[in-house]
Parts: sequence; C-alpha cells; structure tokens
Amino acid sequence: MQTVLSAETSIAKEQGMNKVTAESGKIVFSQVDKIFAAPSKTGDRISALLDLNLAVKESEIVSIVGPTGCGKSTALNMVAGFDSPSNGSLLLDGSHIHKPGPDRAVVFQHAALFPWMNVFENVVFGVKSRGMDKEQYQAGAEKFIKAVGLSGFEKHYPYQISGGMQQRVQIARALISNPEVLLMDEPFGALDYQTRILMQQLLLELWAEFRPTILFITHDVSEAIYISDRVIVMGARPGRVKLEVDVTEPKPRSIDFLTTPSFTSLEHQILETVQQEITASRAGH
Repeated sequence: MQTVLSAETSIAKEQGMNKVTAESGKIVFSQVDKIFAAPSKTGDRISALLDLNLAVKESEIVSIVGPTGCGKSTALNMVAGFDSPSNGSLLLDGSHIHKPGPDRAVVFQHAALFPWMNVFENVVFGVKSRGMDKEQYQAGAEKFIKAVGLSGFEKHYPYQISGGMQQRVQIARALISNPEVLLMDEPFGALDYQTRILMQQLLLELWAEFRPTILFITHDVSEAIYISDRVIVMGARPGRVKLEVDVTEPKPRSIDFLTTPSFTSLEHQILETVQQEITASRAGH
C-alpha cells in the first residue's frame, strides 16, 4: 500500500507553508533557494531552486526525480558541500553544511577511476590520502570489495573490468570511509538495463548491511520506486517539491515488485506529475 500526499499538501509545501525544522531529519532543506549568476553581463540570473523544503530521515533512501534542469543535482551538490544555498538553510544533523566532509560520500554517474591504479588502489586512495592507518584501510578494502562482489579482482585495472564492475569499485571507494550519508547522482544511468537492475539490488543489499542515509538522483522513475523509501518529484525550474510518494514495499526487494499493481500505480502517479511539469515548462518558453 502506498501513501501519496494530497495535491493541497503538495501545493502547501511548494509555497513554503509547511516548513521543515532541524528536528525533521538528518538532512534538512528549509526554504532553500539557489540562484546562479548570469552567463553574460546582459543575461538574466538562473534560479535553479526556489523555496525547497525537504527532510531526509536517518537511514532513509530518498530519490529525487523530475524534468531535466529542475535542480536535482544542484540539491545533491549542496549536501555534498560542493555548493551552498543562495537563501534558506541546509542542515546535516542540525548543523549548516559549509564544505565537503568524510561523513558524506558521492557516487557519480561515471566511475572516474584512476586508470593507472588497480581496483584495490582505487578503493583505498581517498582514505589512504587522509592518513588512515594501513592495517585499517587494508581491512576496510577487503570488507567492501567483498561486499560489492569484487573479491578476486583486486589487482585488475579499470580497463580490464566492465562498466558495472567499475561502478562497484566506486561504491566500495565511497563505503570504505564509513559515510553517514551516501549521495548518488545517476550512478547507474550509463549502464545497460540488466546491469542496472543488478546494481539496484546490490544497493539495497548494501543498505541493509550498512544502513547509510541515501539521497539518490535519477531520471528513471522505475529505478526510483524500486530502491526508495520515498520518491520526491521536483517541479520544472526553479526546482521545488511538487509531490512526495511513500514506497511501503519492505526492503530488500525482489524484481517481482516491478510487476505488481502497487508498483504500476506509483509509476503512473509519478510519471503523470513529471509529464505535467515538462509540459508546463515547454509552455512557459
């Protein structure tokens, strides 16, 4: 059974009438705006986010979907500490985010591995650079390389393994720092369908074992529903919450969930909202 916020509640959140507080979650966006400078002296400034109110609870998996350019990645980059709000507040455990930190790890769409390093060296590069004890990072690498199913490939180089395996390396590299928050920006977008399903199942298995808070950005509505506790639909730029959908199917989930009436219903509701936003965006231009 799924729960969908009413249109009235969604509009209230969009207009900032239902404000979140620092006690609402591990990650809290409160009335966040993000405005980028004009690309030229004569151009208009770009409003990427407008009055974004969103709370992500500890150990929750929340996916954000929406039209291209709605500010999904902008929101994630601010949580990572790569950028900051123009207005409003963004809190992690009740404190403002000012810079990147080891409590947050980012997994990008492309693995971005060092081609001259093997799997083991890529996994430990970050924690080794930060001064982690050799015995500790060796034990951590063994643990997380095994967790992502790459035992036996420690000495392989990126060109010797598949795209899906490269993403597993990137996930192991993120997990070895024991982050409280895992930020994933379309991490499976470049993979074929079969590999993507396998990676989604792997992510749910890793979540069950390590329980990080996960903020997941994707264009794939089916993917968002399959892996998430909650799916957030962002409106066309400037981005703000248009719809929140709870996914109550217990985790971990089997692929059978993809064919259930509840999954199909959720998919229809989300796709309909995304399509409305795309149509509205085109009409505005």
